[in-house]
Amino acid sequence: MFAPTGLEPSLPSARGPLSVAIVEALSERPPRQQLTRIDVSVLEADPYGIDLQLALYTCYELHYRGFAGVDPHWEWNPALLHLRAQLEDTFLTAVRADVGEIDHDANATAEMDALSVEPAEGQGPSYYLRDHGTWDQMREYFVHRSLYHLKEADPHAWVIPRLTGQAKASFVAIEFDEYGGGRGVRVHQRLYADLMAAAGLDSRYLGYLQDVPADALASVNLMSMFGLHRAFRGAVIGHFAATEITSPPGSRRLVQALERLGAPQACIGFYREHVEADAVHEQVVRTGVVADLIAREPHLQSDIVFGIRARDVVEERLATHLMDSWSVGRTSLRQALG
Repeated sequence: MFAPTGLEPSLPSARGPLSVAIVEALSERPPRQQLTRIDVSVLEADPYGIDLQLALYTCYELHYRGFAGVDPHWEWNPALLHLRAQLEDTFLTAVRADVGEIDHDANATAEMDALSVEPAEGQGPSYYLRDHGTWDQMREYFVHRSLYHLKEADPHAWVIPRLTGQAKASFVAIEFDEYGGGRGVRVHQRLYADLMAAAGLDSRYLGYLQDVPADALASVNLMSMFGLHRAFRGAVIGHFAATEITSPPGSRRLVQALERLGAPQACIGFYREHVEADAVHEQVVRTGVVADLIAREPHLQSDIVFGIRARDVVEERLATHLMDSWSVGRTSLRQALG
């Protein structure tokens, strides 16, 4: 028996041959007795394009809440996993090319130190929103980030059983805060839903899946890909560390932007929470998670560095899209908000 629509989002509308093949497959019952491959080619796909990114996001969502009316057995269907692996290879190849070669002596501590240095005259969405952004642009920013923040902490949480010792204990301590410290009303996902509602936006999980561009999907897909594969446990820790280190200063700028715009307190409160909590998390992730993991598995250091740099690649693509759109007075979404 399937859960009602209120608990699971609806399947998205396809954006090309890859997402068509996946959405059509998920609309049917998965074959139980034989392996029937999903017949679609990935060879010519744009790794950062909307078709591949939506197809990959749809595959990954089966490991989160699933979709209303979709048989949950699709989650581990061999044919779908075979196609998903091809999508992942295409995406990962592009990310690796953009990251470039990582020297054998790359140092995770040095990478984290570099992230902690804030430029005097920074650029990017949080700086722009702080100084010049409009309320409409801020609401667009909320929509882009809703794909992650309404499942905040979940993509990284896949790594917990793949850690041990102090790294696991420290990681879980940080995640405990992300999940509200045992209080349902303080779960960060819930706080973001409150932010969306206060901003007059759809607060439903994946409510804007159809409205965001490919780069917003890629930002979340990278986390899911790292989290769902044990082979990428170093990369997901690098991604997690970069997220925690860059969150306080970015959130502080967004608090300033929201105060300037006279935004509702639920909006300001979400980012203020991240200024305070993530400042503590940075030290825990550095010494408790990353340092302990490297001490136990020193060969993962380059993977941690890759995770940090890969996050920068996809985040920079999204930031560029936002700034390019806003600089010419165009919506950054697939269609303007009503």
